[in-house]
Amino acid sequence: MNTRPAKAVTEVTDETFAAEVLASDLPVLVDFTASWCPPCRMIAPVLEDVARELAGQLRIVTLDVDHNPRTQAAYDVLSMPTLALFRAGEPVKSMVGARPKRKLLQELEGLY
Repeated sequence: MNTRPAKAVTEVTDETFAAEVLASDLPVLVDFTASWCPPCRMIAPVLEDVARELAGQLRIVTLDVDHNPRTQAAYDVLSMPTLALFRAGEPVKSMVGARPKRKLLQELEGLY
């Protein structure tokens, strides 16, 4: 029996980005990531923790830049991981690189 909880961080694509991120009622933190990126793998569990902790206040989604180049290009994302916070369909904050949970929560404070 598999008792692992469902993932709190969901994946979006070029096709679903507008509906899932830009049209969201909640602020959305987008993790621009890539499978070949070690810091991206390091921050993934941090994002899962934060997504669970802030459920109902902030959504966290991930977008694989290798499979979704239109969205990556539209927001000039050049480094992975890039975390971009969207509120009311607009990017309001961008952070590059992995960081511990405490630091990420501090950087997001008052923005969601």
